[in-house]
Amino acid sequence: MRTETIARNYAEALFDIAGRSAQPDRYADLIDAVAAAVETIPRVKAVLMSPRVPKAEKAKFLGAALKEAPRDFVLWLQALVKRGRQGILREVAAEYLALVDEKLNRVRASVTLARQPDDKLRQTIEESLARQLKKQVIAAYLVDPEILGGAVIRVGDRVLDGSVRRRMTKLRRQLLK
Repeated sequence: MRTETIARNYAEALFDIAGRSAQPDRYADLIDAVAAAVETIPRVKAVLMSPRVPKAEKAKFLGAALKEAPRDFVLWLQALVKRGRQGILREVAAEYLALVDEKLNRVRASVTLARQPDDKLRQTIEESLARQLKKQVIAAYLVDPEILGGAVIRVGDRVLDGSVRRRMTKLRRQLLK
Protein backbone atom coordinates (compact mmCIF):
# COMPACT_ATOMS: atom_id res chain seq x y z
CA MET A 1 0.00 0.00 0.00
CA ARG A 2 1.23 3.51 -0.77
CA THR A 3 2.29 5.86 2.02
CA GLU A 4 -0.39 8.40 1.07
CA THR A 5 -3.12 5.77 1.35
CA ILE A 6 -1.86 4.55 4.71
CA ALA A 7 -1.57 8.12 6.02
CA ARG A 8 -5.08 8.89 4.80
CA ASN A 9 -6.45 5.80 6.57
CA TYR A 10 -4.85 6.79 9.88
CA ALA A 11 -6.04 10.39 9.43
CA GLU A 12 -9.61 9.21 8.81
CA ALA A 13 -9.50 7.05 11.95
CA LEU A 14 -8.28 10.03 13.99
CA PHE A 15 -10.93 12.22 12.38
CA ASP A 16 -13.63 9.77 13.51
CA ILE A 17 -12.22 9.80 17.05
CA ALA A 18 -12.07 13.61 17.07
CA GLY A 19 -15.63 13.77 15.76
CA ARG A 20 -16.89 11.89 18.80
CA SER A 21 -15.32 14.46 21.11
CA ALA A 22 -16.22 17.44 18.87
CA GLN A 23 -12.63 18.75 19.02
CA PRO A 24 -11.22 18.39 15.49
CA ASP A 25 -9.04 21.51 15.78
CA ARG A 26 -7.53 20.37 19.08
CA TYR A 27 -6.63 17.00 17.57
CA ALA A 28 -5.12 18.81 14.55
CA ASP A 29 -2.91 20.83 16.91
CA LEU A 30 -1.91 17.67 18.79
CA ILE A 31 -0.98 15.59 15.74
CA ASP A 32 0.92 18.54 14.27
CA ALA A 33 2.82 19.05 17.55
CA VAL A 34 3.73 15.36 17.80
CA ALA A 35 4.91 15.29 14.17
CA ALA A 36 6.97 18.45 14.76
CA ALA A 37 8.49 16.96 17.92
CA VAL A 38 9.55 13.83 16.04
CA GLU A 39 11.11 15.96 13.31
CA THR A 40 12.90 18.49 15.51
CA ILE A 41 13.68 17.01 18.92
CA PRO A 42 16.58 14.55 18.66
CA ARG A 43 15.65 12.52 21.77
CA VAL A 44 12.05 12.03 20.65
CA LYS A 45 13.18 11.06 17.17
CA ALA A 46 15.79 8.67 18.58
CA VAL A 47 13.27 6.87 20.78
CA LEU A 48 10.44 6.64 18.25
CA MET A 49 12.51 5.79 15.19
CA SER A 50 14.98 3.34 16.70
CA PRO A 51 14.38 -0.32 15.90
CA ARG A 52 16.22 -1.16 19.15
CA VAL A 53 13.52 0.41 21.32
CA PRO A 54 10.61 -2.03 21.74
CA LYS A 55 7.25 -0.80 20.48
CA ALA A 56 5.74 -1.20 23.95
CA GLU A 57 8.40 1.16 25.35
CA LYS A 58 7.64 3.68 22.61
CA ALA A 59 3.95 3.53 23.54
CA LYS A 60 4.79 4.09 27.23
CA PHE A 61 7.03 7.02 26.25
CA LEU A 62 4.16 8.63 24.34
CA GLY A 63 1.70 8.02 27.15
CA ALA A 64 4.02 9.69 29.66
CA ALA A 65 4.76 12.62 27.34
CA LEU A 66 1.11 13.28 26.47
CA LYS A 67 -0.53 13.16 29.92
CA GLU A 68 -2.61 16.28 29.16
CA ALA A 69 -3.84 15.00 25.78
CA PRO A 70 -7.22 13.27 25.39
CA ARG A 71 -7.01 9.56 26.14
CA ASP A 72 -8.49 8.61 22.75
CA PHE A 73 -5.75 10.56 20.97
CA VAL A 74 -2.99 8.92 22.99
CA LEU A 75 -4.43 5.43 22.37
CA TRP A 76 -4.67 6.16 18.64
CA LEU A 77 -1.06 7.40 18.57
CA GLN A 78 0.14 4.37 20.51
CA ALA A 79 -1.63 2.07 18.03
CA LEU A 80 0.08 3.90 15.15
CA VAL A 81 3.49 3.41 16.81
CA LYS A 82 2.83 -0.25 17.65
CA ARG A 83 2.20 -0.83 13.94
CA GLY A 84 5.52 0.85 13.07
CA ARG A 85 3.95 3.83 11.30
CA GLN A 86 5.61 6.64 13.29
CA GLY A 87 7.70 7.51 10.22
CA ILE A 88 4.63 8.86 8.43
CA LEU A 89 3.37 11.13 11.21
CA ARG A 90 3.91 14.28 9.14
CA GLU A 91 1.90 12.80 6.25
CA VAL A 92 -0.87 11.71 8.64
CA ALA A 93 -0.96 15.23 10.12
CA ALA A 94 -1.27 16.77 6.65
CA GLU A 95 -4.06 14.37 5.67
CA TYR A 96 -5.88 15.00 8.95
CA LEU A 97 -5.67 18.76 8.49
CA ALA A 98 -7.09 18.40 4.98
CA LEU A 99 -10.04 16.42 6.38
CA VAL A 100 -10.71 19.06 9.04
CA ASP A 101 -10.49 21.86 6.48
CA GLU A 102 -12.92 20.03 4.19
CA LYS A 103 -15.43 19.46 7.02
CA LEU A 104 -15.24 23.07 8.19
CA ASN A 105 -15.48 24.41 4.60
CA ARG A 106 -12.17 26.19 4.65
CA VAL A 107 -9.14 26.33 2.39
CA ARG A 108 -5.51 27.24 2.96
CA ALA A 109 -3.81 29.72 0.68
CA SER A 110 -0.22 30.86 0.36
CA VAL A 111 0.01 34.52 -0.62
CA THR A 112 3.37 35.89 -1.78
CA LEU A 113 3.74 39.66 -1.90
CA ALA A 114 6.64 42.00 -2.63
CA ARG A 115 6.36 43.62 0.82
CA GLN A 116 4.94 42.81 4.23
CA PRO A 117 1.15 43.36 4.12
CA ASP A 118 -0.67 45.48 6.69
CA ASP A 119 -3.86 44.26 8.38
CA LYS A 120 -6.15 46.03 5.92
CA LEU A 121 -4.46 44.41 2.90
CA ARG A 122 -4.60 40.97 4.57
CA GLN A 123 -8.30 41.39 5.25
CA THR A 124 -8.98 42.54 1.69
CA ILE A 125 -7.10 39.59 0.18
CA GLU A 126 -8.78 37.04 2.45
CA GLU A 127 -12.27 38.45 1.86
CA SER A 128 -11.74 38.50 -1.90
CA LEU A 129 -10.49 34.91 -1.94
CA ALA A 130 -13.36 33.81 0.33
CA ARG A 131 -15.92 35.34 -2.07
CA GLN A 132 -14.33 33.69 -5.09
CA LEU A 133 -13.82 30.28 -3.50
CA LYS A 134 -16.98 30.33 -1.36
CA LYS A 135 -14.97 29.02 1.58
CA GLN A 136 -13.28 30.43 4.62
CA VAL A 137 -9.67 31.24 3.72
CA ILE A 138 -6.72 30.67 6.02
CA ALA A 139 -3.89 32.60 4.42
CA ALA A 140 -0.17 32.32 5.05
CA TYR A 141 1.79 35.32 3.85
CA LEU A 142 5.28 35.23 2.37
CA VAL A 143 7.44 38.15 1.26
CA ASP A 144 9.51 37.94 -1.93
CA PRO A 145 10.81 41.31 -3.19
CA GLU A 146 11.76 39.69 -6.52
CA ILE A 147 8.13 39.59 -7.67
CA LEU A 148 8.36 43.42 -7.73
CA GLY A 149 4.63 43.93 -7.03
CA GLY A 150 1.26 42.23 -7.29
CA ALA A 151 0.74 38.83 -5.72
CA VAL A 152 1.25 35.12 -6.29
CA ILE A 153 -1.51 33.06 -4.67
CA ARG A 154 -1.41 29.30 -4.25
CA VAL A 155 -4.55 27.40 -3.28
CA GLY A 156 -4.02 23.66 -3.42
CA ASP A 157 -2.66 22.86 -6.87
CA ARG A 158 -3.78 26.17 -8.39
CA VAL A 159 -1.37 29.08 -8.75
CA LEU A 160 -2.65 32.55 -9.57
CA ASP A 161 0.35 34.64 -10.60
CA GLY A 162 -0.49 38.34 -10.76
CA SER A 163 3.06 39.49 -10.10
CA VAL A 164 4.69 42.36 -11.90
CA ARG A 165 7.67 40.08 -12.62
CA ARG A 166 5.44 37.64 -14.55
CA ARG A 167 3.80 40.47 -16.48
CA MET A 168 7.21 41.90 -17.42
CA THR A 169 8.43 38.46 -18.53
CA LYS A 170 5.29 38.01 -20.64
CA LEU A 171 5.71 41.47 -22.20
CA ARG A 172 9.37 40.75 -22.94
CA ARG A 173 8.48 37.52 -24.75
CA GLN A 174 5.85 39.34 -26.81
CA LEU A 175 8.31 42.05 -27.79
CA LEU A 176 10.95 39.50 -28.83
CA LYS A 177 8.53 37.67 -31.14
